[in-house]
Amino acid sequence: MDYLIYNTLGYPVISSVLLLPLAGALITLLLPDREGKATSAQKVWGFLVTLVTALAALPLFTHFNRASHLYQFAEDHSWISAFNINYTVGVDGISLLLVMLTALIMPVVMLCSFNYIGQRHKEFVFCVLLMETFMLGVFVSLNTILFFIFWEAMLIPMYLLIAVWGGERRDYAAIKFFLYTLLGSVFLIITMVSIYIKTGTFFIPAIMEHSFSLKYQVLIFLALALAFAIKIPMFPLHTWLPAAHVEAPAPGSVILAAVLLKMGGYGFLRFCIPIAPGATQLFAPAFITISIISIIAGGYLALGQTDMKKLIAYSSVGHMGFVTLGIFMVSAMGIRGAILQMVNHGITTGALFVCLGLLYERTHSREIADNSALGRSMPLFLTFFVIFSLSSFGFPGTNSFVGEVMILIAAFKANPLIGGAAIPGAVLAAAYMLRLTQKMIWADDNGHGKADANRAGWDLNLRETGTLAFLALFVFWIGLAPATFLSITDASVTHLVRQYQDGISHIPQAQGAGHAWLFSMTTFIKGLI
Repeated sequence: MDYLIYNTLGYPVISSVLLLPLAGALITLLLPDREGKATSAQKVWGFLVTLVTALAALPLFTHFNRASHLYQFAEDHSWISAFNINYTVGVDGISLLLVMLTALIMPVVMLCSFNYIGQRHKEFVFCVLLMETFMLGVFVSLNTILFFIFWEAMLIPMYLLIAVWGGERRDYAAIKFFLYTLLGSVFLIITMVSIYIKTGTFFIPAIMEHSFSLKYQVLIFLALALAFAIKIPMFPLHTWLPAAHVEAPAPGSVILAAVLLKMGGYGFLRFCIPIAPGATQLFAPAFITISIISIIAGGYLALGQTDMKKLIAYSSVGHMGFVTLGIFMVSAMGIRGAILQMVNHGITTGALFVCLGLLYERTHSREIADNSALGRSMPLFLTFFVIFSLSSFGFPGTNSFVGEVMILIAAFKANPLIGGAAIPGAVLAAAYMLRLTQKMIWADDNGHGKADANRAGWDLNLRETGTLAFLALFVFWIGLAPATFLSITDASVTHLVRQYQDGISHIPQAQGAGHAWLFSMTTFIKGLI
């Protein structure tokens, strides 16, 4: 059976996108250093490498065949022949948007680090460029071992970004991040080796065609789901995220929010649904319930925060709850909405962390009270912040509105109680973002944060304006013309849902169990309402 459409662009486009930041990282080590302090050459070099990588990724978007569900621009080379391990890469409609998100967000990371990272900037650029290669590798790998290598390798530079350039409790946050994700990785590699023993292949598309017993599906689903749920993160595995966001430097928070969290959602779509469809159906009601808890708990916790970074961090728990809700609807509408919402969250929350980083450079505080009454001194900054805040709670015309509406439609179609249970999360998102925006624009009742002469000249410069304008472009582009992006996912999502339906049709006992779970979950939610 054919799974791949081999690359016809005349050069290995995916390998080029992977190798450019890796080569750039190695060359970074040769740049002159000035006693550990940032130099213009280091800043410009890091930005240029990420910019060239983003441009190199554009042919993937412009030449993608939207009518095909096959993996395109594929490259397949023998690697470790004794174990049938190949270097096999490619993109489909599920992975392409995440590849483009990663490629386009990394120049933003470099731009927002120009002033924020004052020491050891060369090492910072090295770590970020390594991260880019590893993150892109996760989304293009079609071999489970290659996927795991990239998945695991990115832990090291991300750990360093937090531990070296983070805040006062950076050691605690870095170790907690590393241990949580490493725990998930242990289950991930065990599962992949087990699947190889069962199938004799590491090739992901071929593994999807195998039919496993329900008992085995349950085992591999639980192991995979733990790894992916930690990465998203889902409640109650979310506790590493606020600590990592608060202590990470602003560029590190952008990477975490924009890309790393999406790997969990991608893992559910790439592995759990097609490889373990029976187990997915069996556990979907439980994961739908956890998703709703994540949505409401994330919003509730965000509402009570005074630290701006912690507020946005908790909001990510809620937003990613919408993503997993859409995924476990296992419908074309829900999954398409989840993929789009992963992209939307990466843009919007990434932009909010950029904004908070720019503000921290000026006030050296993350507390809302110390960053209020900015209406007169920073009108341009607040214009962008309001745009991203509106997007964050899904205001009509912005990107997040489209994704949330698609997910809610899928939820209401499955069961009105499920859709209704998710609505409070959307209300909470509006509450905490409007509260934050209001306090940043005006002083509070006690007069805290009154504008003073020290705030003169605080508004955005040309570099900062260009960075935020670039992200705002996608807020309105996706919000007003979502078909440009949704059409990429159509064929692949339709094929994925068909795979799922074919898989559960061969396991009749899973249907009865799944319906029993759904009934129990619906009864529970109805009781709460």
